[in-house]
Amino acid sequence: MGNCLKSPTSDDISLLHESQSDRASFGDGTFPDQEPPPPYQEQIHVPVYHPTPSQTRLATQLTEEEQVRIAQRIGLIQHLPKGVFDPGSDGTEKKIRECVICMLDFVYGDPIRFLPCMHIYHMDCIDDWLMRSFTCPSCMEPVDAALLSSYETN
Repeated sequence: MGNCLKSPTSDDISLLHESQSDRASFGDGTFPDQEPPPPYQEQIHVPVYHPTPSQTRLATQLTEEEQVRIAQRIGLIQHLPKGVFDPGSDGTEKKIRECVICMLDFVYGDPIRFLPCMHIYHMDCIDDWLMRSFTCPSCMEPVDAALLSSYETN
């Protein structure tokens, strides 16, 4: 019996090179006869604000006056007291158990924010709400009036 191996010819080598280049092309998800996909372009996130409760606009579309009002609103929100939800040691206490904005139960350790009317909410929920409407979602008490009067007394 003779040796079954034969020496590679130039045709065999060119087929081998084509096969390897095809694999490289298939490895990136494209076919050899297709152009590669365009390079990934990073999406720039432009914040969306609510100059009034019924209006939604990109930050780049706000007037200077609206930008000032929104900045003031953000500043007022940051001055509202915040804390961490702790139901207390006595489980029979009649405490608020859920955020009325998202309707999810408070869980020990959740970041919360207190409004001047003493209602509490998840911090993310109420901060988003207050960017649209500066009233308490439970009692409809204006939040900014209570905040501004507390500044005047200090």
